[in-house]
Formats: sequence, structure tokens, C-alpha cells
Amino acid sequence: MHVAIAGNIGAGKTTLTKLLSKHYKWEPHYESVDENPYLDDFYGEMERWSFNLQVYFLNSRFRQILEIRESGKEIIQDRTIYEDARIFAPNLHAMGLMTNRDYKNYSSLFELMEQLVSPPDLLIYLRGSISTLVGQIHKRGRDYENSISIDYLSRLNERYEAWITDYSKGKLLIIDIDNLDFVKNQEDLGTIIDKIDAQIHGLF
Repeated sequence: MHVAIAGNIGAGKTTLTKLLSKHYKWEPHYESVDENPYLDDFYGEMERWSFNLQVYFLNSRFRQILEIRESGKEIIQDRTIYEDARIFAPNLHAMGLMTNRDYKNYSSLFELMEQLVSPPDLLIYLRGSISTLVGQIHKRGRDYENSISIDYLSRLNERYEAWITDYSKGKLLIIDIDNLDFVKNQEDLGTIIDKIDAQIHGLF
């Protein structure tokens, strides 16, 4: 079984991936943030590094999905390949931070990859307001995220909502994180687990 967690920057994907992998004994697959050689450069000069960054993420995610498929294990994945292609890359293009030529090249590459990948059995979307996302970004204190603007986060949130509204590749569970603290509050985590259990039982 393949479960994936989607959500904007600061939504708590990595944290929830850790908690759920521990609870269900699923093998976690994380987004390669710390190893990404383009992140610092990107946040310092988005227009120059946007294409490089997105191709790195696309390559990393595609490799992950192939490994998941070959492993035959029960996997929980932090962020999906669809978010790269449906949210982050088109947002950079729309903001004038990725050229038409680069975006066309990127989109062509994704369409080719999409023919070879299977969607997750269950997609968990963490929905959060901008104020919640900003609070959590500041709390974790990653240096390269200090320059993320409210406008950039807002644009991403709009694209997430549009993508989720049309999502039809498999089962979908939407969790509103504004009034939840699944790190400090065991009841909140329990509520999420109950909802996941209901979805999983419907898969068999």
C-alpha cells in the first residue's frame, strides 16, 4: 500500500509522515530537502534557479516512486510528484520566475514520467490557512525559508485548493490543520488515525 501526504510549505507533512510511519509501521519516504543542492540558491535568486530546482525535485520524486513500486512494502510518502508538476512549477511560470521554454521542457518531462507512475492508494491533504503555515515555518526556523513571502504562500495555497478540488486519481482524505496540533495533542493525532483507518478499510 502506498499512502502519500500533500500540503503547502509548513503544513506539517514531514512530521505527520514520521508519526504515521511509527503508528502503522509503514516505511517512510521523505522529501530530499537537506540534500537538495539548489534550495539556498533558489530562495536567493528564484528566476535563475527555478528550473534547476524543479527538475531536481521531479527526478528525486520519480526515483522514489519507482523504488516504492519495486519494494512491495507499505509506504508513506512525504509530498507527491503531482505537487511539483501541478503546483510549484506552474506557479513559478505564472510569476515570471520560469521561462516559457523551461516550463514547456519541464511539463514535457513530467508528462512522460506520469505515464510510468501509479498514484498513491490514499492521498492525505493537509489544508492550512496562511497564518497557520507562516507560524509553523517560523517555528521550524530553516534559514532558506526566511525569505518566503506571504504572496508566494498564498499563490501556492490557491493552486493546492484547485488541484485538490479536481483530484480523481484515488482515495482522498482532507485534514484541516488550523485547529489541530497532532504533535502535542494525542487526541488530535488519534482523530487523524481514525479517519485514515476508515479510508484504508475501504481500500480492501
